[in-house]
Amino acid sequence: MSEEQRDANGAEQDRRQAADDARSVEPEGRHADRADEASTPPEAVAKERPKPGAKRKRKKSAEDEPPAPEEIPGAHLEPDLVLETERAEGDEDEDDFSAILERVREQTGETEIEAEAEAEVEELEAEPESVEETASERRERVFDLARGARYQATGKRKTAVARVLVRPGSGRWYLNGRRLEDYLPRVKLQKVVRQPLQVLGLEGRVDVVVKVRGGGVSAQAGAIRHGLARALAGADPALRPELKRRGFLTRDAREVERKKAGLKKARKRPQFSKR
Repeated sequence: MSEEQRDANGAEQDRRQAADDARSVEPEGRHADRADEASTPPEAVAKERPKPGAKRKRKKSAEDEPPAPEEIPGAHLEPDLVLETERAEGDEDEDDFSAILERVREQTGETEIEAEAEAEVEELEAEPESVEETASERRERVFDLARGARYQATGKRKTAVARVLVRPGSGRWYLNGRRLEDYLPRVKLQKVVRQPLQVLGLEGRVDVVVKVRGGGVSAQAGAIRHGLARALAGADPALRPELKRRGFLTRDAREVERKKAGLKKARKRPQFSKR
């Protein structure tokens, strides 16, 4: 046999010997338990073991315990009774404080201011309530007083500009020297220019003379309405809130958008071609 084989056999024998030694050695705890069992007499072991059929003592649980008495919050506090004498003393303190406050108000002049305010309120209550005049009565009063006057204004829409003149009359329209039906044959545009008069109920009571230029017929109708509303507001400032609420006094700033370079129109792009 060669030396390498001898060394391998020797190592194998050493491993087997170590395994046998490990199996032969018992743990200390197991050995100690066996020693205790050997030292304990058999009578003591029999006493420790429970007898067959004997009832075991059950541990007390939380359910078996009696319920704790209910705690009333504030039961440990003593009632504090306010006697009549103490209450009377408190009233005296309040009277003293009121007197001091009254003196301070007199020194600062607050009482005089309050008296003046009360007197003004009484005067206002004593005055008879004024009857508010209706919108129709107000329009009648204004145009009766302003008979023979002329109210002129300028209206704009897109590129159209209209100079409108309003005067008391019988409801006639003159647009660039022509009648309304001849200049604006479309009924929709006729309704547009008459809207301010219809809202205020002044149709048939004023004559309208217009000189308009620029834009198309729709833009000219919007410019006439804008100028007419401004002329009526100048005739009577009381009519302005209603015209403003309807939007007749607002200049419509919408206009055509300019064409951009490289585009067919304002926003239309040419068809995309990948190749």
